Amino acid sequence: MLKMDEFLKNQIFATHAVAAAGSVTLSTVLTYPLDTIKTLIQVGSDPLGSGRQLTTTQALHRIQSFSGNSGLYSGFGWLAFGRLFGLGARFGVYEIVTAYYKDGREDDYVHVSEALLAGLMAGAAESLICSPFELVKLRAQVTSAIRLPSRVSLVGQERALAPSMSRFLHGYTLDLKALNHSVGLLSTLTTKHQNIKGALQEYPWMMTGSGRPPAVSNVHRPSDIISLEGWQAFWRGLRSGIARDSIFSGVFFSTWQFLHRSMLIWKSIEMDPPPRSNDEVGPLSPFSVSLAAGVSGAVAAAVSHGFDTANSRSLCTVLPKYVAMERKFLKWHRPGNRFERTTGIHPADRSLLFRGIGLRMARCGLGSFFMVGGYYLILDHLLK
Repeated sequence: MLKMDEFLKNQIFATHAVAAAGSVTLSTVLTYPLDTIKTLIQVGSDPLGSGRQLTTTQALHRIQSFSGNSGLYSGFGWLAFGRLFGLGARFGVYEIVTAYYKDGREDDYVHVSEALLAGLMAGAAESLICSPFELVKLRAQVTSAIRLPSRVSLVGQERALAPSMSRFLHGYTLDLKALNHSVGLLSTLTTKHQNIKGALQEYPWMMTGSGRPPAVSNVHRPSDIISLEGWQAFWRGLRSGIARDSIFSGVFFSTWQFLHRSMLIWKSIEMDPPPRSNDEVGPLSPFSVSLAAGVSGAVAAAVSHGFDTANSRSLCTVLPKYVAMERKFLKWHRPGNRFERTTGIHPADRSLLFRGIGLRMARCGLGSFFMVGGYYLILDHLLK
């Protein structure tokens, strides 16, 4: 009997795990194009160079022009894989923390304030796990809207980097036009060096020819990120990521708990005799629970969106190892006030923080609805 009970428990757990993984994948597939367009609006500007925000139509046109419709799903695998672990951590931590709150209560009820605090902790755990996957995902999305030179067009052009620099970004092609411009600026100075161009190419700072770091499109693969920026780059946006995910998760669970409680009260109004506990009211319909999750996701997205923009812009900034080392050596301080330094917001992004908020609300709202609804649908199918 014990072996049979253990088998049934393991089977039920596996069924719920499959339903959860399937619902997460389903919601990601259905809402990922919204996430791609949202990312481009957050980090891009209009093609006329005025610095104004990209419209949804402009962002969509750029993706279709350079990558086709498949570009809307650039980096999808990284996000889907990361969300399986990240959402598992979010809901797992939430259940563990709320189990402590429900200890000794007859109806296992969780107060809204308790759901908020548990959600804050759950969101921090999710951010720690998802940060590396999100970096690669974001750069793949941005690359999908950039025209990349073909291999044929590179034949006969500028030679690759000097050996001392190629270890940072293998296969990168030097922009000779930018290097010639830099040499021209330095040619007015008195110098005894016989080959100033060759000398400049030996310095990592001049690997692009202009002194600027390579573009995101050149550093979007994990191997390139590790080579040029180091392993720590995968958690560079952790400050803004933790702020975003903690606030999102806290607001999501507290709003969901509030709506769930309100719907239970509404359902019990006409019950006679009045129910003494939530168990006597009975479960809500899967559609009602899914709708509450969708509304909660949209509200949480609106509240946490500023940190999402800061995170996206931070992860789409290439910071080579030699620049990071130089900042550390010079004891470089983060710009901005204390709040901005703590949450990872760059002061230059203050006026940009609400870019794409409507798209993110739609993505999170629909994603939460499809995730919870898909979970019930898949679970019902598997248990038949």
